[in-house]
Amino acid sequence: MKKYITPLIATAMISTLFSCRKDEIPAKEGSIKMEFFNVAGSEKLALNDKWYKNQNGDSFTVTKFNYYISNIRFNNTSGGSYAESESYHLVEQSAPASQSFDISKVPAGTYNSVTFTIGVDSLRNVSGVQSNDLDPAKGMFWSWSTGYIMLKVEGTSPRSPQSGNVYMLHAGGFKGEYNVLRTVTLSFPSAISVNGDESHIHLNADVQKVFGGTKAISIAASPVIMAAGENGKALADNYKDMFTITAAGK
Repeated sequence: MKKYITPLIATAMISTLFSCRKDEIPAKEGSIKMEFFNVAGSEKLALNDKWYKNQNGDSFTVTKFNYYISNIRFNNTSGGSYAESESYHLVEQSAPASQSFDISKVPAGTYNSVTFTIGVDSLRNVSGVQSNDLDPAKGMFWSWSTGYIMLKVEGTSPRSPQSGNVYMLHAGGFKGEYNVLRTVTLSFPSAISVNGDESHIHLNADVQKVFGGTKAISIAASPVIMAAGENGKALADNYKDMFTITAAGK
């Protein structure tokens, strides 16, 4: 007895075949672009001529605002994470190209937060002459004993007793009680899905937070901080809260 495949059965078989093939298509790794927007409170940060006022009532300008972002890790909703290799980035307000960078080969998945260190980890502080963003020629390095400057804010203020009313706040030191490395984890407004495409994360970095937070920094009392110590640690305790994520998605 011959068996016949009816058109209805044939259609069902083809549909099942294509469905299986579709399910077998592997998810693809993608990329995430980190974009940093430096601000002073609710205003976009402008160098040199724009005046701001911090929580201490000090009027100030900003002529330089630099900081390191390192050891970036994206955390997924399954409890795992993806860490960028060779993850050291210098963000400079005077160099717009430094304020965004792509992290490639991020495994497919759904991610809901990012973790990173503000500064350069202890290993790289004692690893000899570095290159690229870690090149000492970038002006973010003290010496092999004290290491990298993790964050630098410079400008002018009528409250500063220094010549030209300048202030210079440099946070450095990677060991002991005055370690200024700070690691933060920031949740995304909504989870992002990576599957062969590019996602974006927008972060605000508020220079106002450097002057006030855990401990208020008085420009009059401490116009120059350029060594590891209690004042540098206070800067770090403040700037660990300077980042917020404003957007995350495609």
